[in-house]
Amino acid sequence: MAVRVSIIVPVLNEGGIIRGFLEHLHVTAPGTEVIVVDGGSDDETVELCRNLADHVLVTAPGRAGQMNAGAQIARGKILWFLHADSHIAENSLTAIEIALGNPSVVGGCFRLEIVPTRWIYRIRDAVGDLCVNLFHIALGDRGLFCGRENFFAIGGYPNQTLLEDADFYRKLCALGRVRQISIKIQTSSRRYEALGPLRTSLFYLLIMTLYLVHLPMSILERMVGWFASRKTRVRQYTKVSRVSSYP
Repeated sequence: MAVRVSIIVPVLNEGGIIRGFLEHLHVTAPGTEVIVVDGGSDDETVELCRNLADHVLVTAPGRAGQMNAGAQIARGKILWFLHADSHIAENSLTAIEIALGNPSVVGGCFRLEIVPTRWIYRIRDAVGDLCVNLFHIALGDRGLFCGRENFFAIGGYPNQTLLEDADFYRKLCALGRVRQISIKIQTSSRRYEALGPLRTSLFYLLIMTLYLVHLPMSILERMVGWFASRKTRVRQYTKVSRVSSYP
């Protein structure tokens, strides 16, 4: 039977969660082709995928290149890009097929729900939904999808290290109609918790605002690199504090 949907999952050092995620896909998206594209993990990620994915590729690091590599070997007429820390609803696959059953629709995404339930995440989710509708900006944790032909018509994901998903989605919007499906994809709050939910949400709101006013990508990359480096500094500080703290 011909493959209808190919799911492409870019990963890097996801050994702690990848097996559970792939088992989740087998239950919630049966009959799909699952392609895991590893960007050079130094943990057990690749080995854990071997019996749970249809294809496991190893490429150079870089999410855009990883997803493009997965799309090159995908057999499905529909490409669905998911992150390994996502949790999808059982009717998500049907919703994609219904949306793309309309010839004028070239792709789309889902609504996002960051877990656990905290007020800051609900605000973050609402702002993100608004950005999709008003500015046609959707990031990868929303489960971007499109027809295979449409993917290659816009040249796939741009070869950049930041906001490749936002640029990709906006190119889809220029090609035809897109749909933000009302069904939610849940995603982990781990990157927000690492540096503080409020601080991280405000920082990325700033980045998206600067992106909308066309600040050069090189400047945005330096800003995000600086912010991400705080995670390492926080870990180092915490480690020193624990060693030197009083009992």
